[in-house]
Parts: sequence; C-alpha cells; structure tokens
Amino acid sequence: MLQRLVHLLPPRVRAFLRRIPPLVALYRWLRRGTLSRDRYLGAGLALLAIVLGFGAVESQRWSPSGALVLTLLGGGLLLRVRSLAVLLGVVAVMVGYDAWKAPSNTGPGIIATLAVTAVLAVTLARTRQQLGVMGLRGDSMLLELRDRLRSQGEMPKLPDGWDTQVVMLQAGGSSFGGDFVVSALHDGVLEVALVDVSGKGTDAGTRALMLSGAFGGLLGSVPTEQFLPACNTYLHRQQWDEGFVTAVHVVIELETGEYTVESAGHPPVVQFDAGSGTWQVSPAKGVVLGVIPDLAATPERGRLRAGDALLLYTDGLVESPGSDLDAGIDRLLGEAERLVPNGFRKGARELVELMSAERDDDCALILIWRT
Repeated sequence: MLQRLVHLLPPRVRAFLRRIPPLVALYRWLRRGTLSRDRYLGAGLALLAIVLGFGAVESQRWSPSGALVLTLLGGGLLLRVRSLAVLLGVVAVMVGYDAWKAPSNTGPGIIATLAVTAVLAVTLARTRQQLGVMGLRGDSMLLELRDRLRSQGEMPKLPDGWDTQVVMLQAGGSSFGGDFVVSALHDGVLEVALVDVSGKGTDAGTRALMLSGAFGGLLGSVPTEQFLPACNTYLHRQQWDEGFVTAVHVVIELETGEYTVESAGHPPVVQFDAGSGTWQVSPAKGVVLGVIPDLAATPERGRLRAGDALLLYTDGLVESPGSDLDAGIDRLLGEAERLVPNGFRKGARELVELMSAERDDDCALILIWRT
C-alpha cells in the first residue's frame, strides 16, 4: 500500500525524495514492521509536512512556511517520541528546502517559531509516553476522574424532612482539589465524611483522588465507630511524607435525629439550634489521620430537631495566615446568621464565596438540616 502511494507522486517529486537521506529513512522506517496507528499518524503528518513544504515554494498565499507548525503540534499531541523524531527530521528538511528555493519566505522568525514548537511537542510526547497513554486519552482520563470524584461527593437522596447542601471551591479555579466528600445512606442512617488533604489545587488533587476511593469503600462497610480508625490505619501504612489529612465523620439516625460527630484534626462541626437561634461549636476533637498507629478521638453526640442544622467545613474557610482559628470560626458563624432567614439552601454558596474571597485555598462546606 505504501509503495502504491509513493508511485502516485509525480516523477520529479519521487526523484527529489530519493536524493534526501532523511526522507529515504522515513520511507524505510514506514516499511519496517507493522504499520500501527502511531505509524499511520506519523506517515500522514510527514506527508502533510512535505506537501506544505513544497507548497510554500509555489505559493505563500495558500501554503505559508509557518503552516509547518501545525504538523509539529499534531505530532506532539498524537505521536510517540520516536515517531515524532522522524517527523521533526522531515520538517527540518522541508524548512531547509524552502530556505534554499525561496529564501525570502523563510526568515529567522519562522525558524524560531518552529524550533520553540518542536521543543514543546517533544515535551508533550515525553510526558504522555511516561504516562502510558497516547493521543488525547490522558486528558479524557483526568476528566473521567474529576467526574467520578464529583459524583462520589454528591449526597444521597434523603427522605422527607431532611435536606443537604454541598458546596466545594478549588483554589485557582482548578478542577481538582484536596477537599472531598464521601457519604452513604443505609438502613435509615446517614454517614458523611468531609476530608481535607494538606496542600491545595492540583498538588493535593492526586492524593485526594486516591483517598476518595479508599475512604468511600470503607464508609458503610465498617461499623460507624471504626470508620476513622480504619482510615487512620490505611494512611499510616502508606507512610506519606507529603503532609497530613484531616477528616470529620458524622452519623445521623434520620428517624430520631440523633447524631454522632468524630473529628480527626478537623475544624469543629457547628450545630444550629432553631429553638435558641444560636450556633454551637462541637467539642469533638482528635489527632490528624496517619500520624500515629492508633487513633484516639473524642466523639460528641446530640440530636437534631425540626429546624436544626449541622455545618461541616474545611479550614480553607476559616484559616488565614497570622490570624487565630477561633476568629475565623466566629466570622464564619457571623456570616452564617444570614442563612437562617433566607434558607440554608439559598445562602450556602454565597457563604462559601464570601468566606473564600480573601483566601487562595480549597474550600468545602456541607449543610445538613431537618426541615
């Protein structure tokens, strides 16, 4: 098939190709071994570069020399490093041919642009080859992981009389962050865990992706009182040197409204008491996950009545450099007063956006209330 395609070229073109060693090497490379998808793409881009190179000599209007940048970009996105190296050789030959036949069409600016694009293309190809994914599959995999993380963070549908709101904002507008939510509803019991991986944005996102699957598998699979100890054991076995992980675990009996809160180094949960119209900070506390082999947490128990709510959040909402954590919590509760008359669902996102406006950190907030 390849030989038939070559014989379709004009005689002058075939004679020219036989006199140029890099193009002869390309022809032999294509004939050697199986024509895989990578080789087909490499051959197509090389032929496109040849057509653009010859076309630039004939007509700059329809085929400018700078159009060779498109072949380099395509090679960086679609080819392996070895195939890309062959394409770079073909492009270099065509640039040299254009400079010989039409010197006015190939100036230093075009050559510099092609050189920079070639470096970027090689960098892209090396990164994708190290990941073991070719083409644009790596980007689609990240999108799938992001969607899975978001879907896992969605709260289950609760029975009448209960409602929830989850708001998450990543630092710098990133799709990935160090905060994530896992939840489960079984036998009339709602379990929710809000986890904060140290760091922010994409740096913490990779660890959050891994932990969300592990913690999500533990939630509902182990007794409620063993969830945080099981997470701690898992993290302690990993022996990470990349920071720490905090978490808060809430278990609610939906029929009675009785709840239990356990914390592992996380900012305290806050309960809204509809009877008194006040916010009460939970005393539940514990050590951050993964630091010591045996986790000791002090749980808190309470009850949600009609109109009551629980507020879970990460430190990105309340911590600021040089300021006290209690001051941040007081400000959060002061702003949360606006949620009561307007309804929890309407004001939750506004509360997060307001509290995170002066901070460059991942932020998450969960509201659970009894209607």
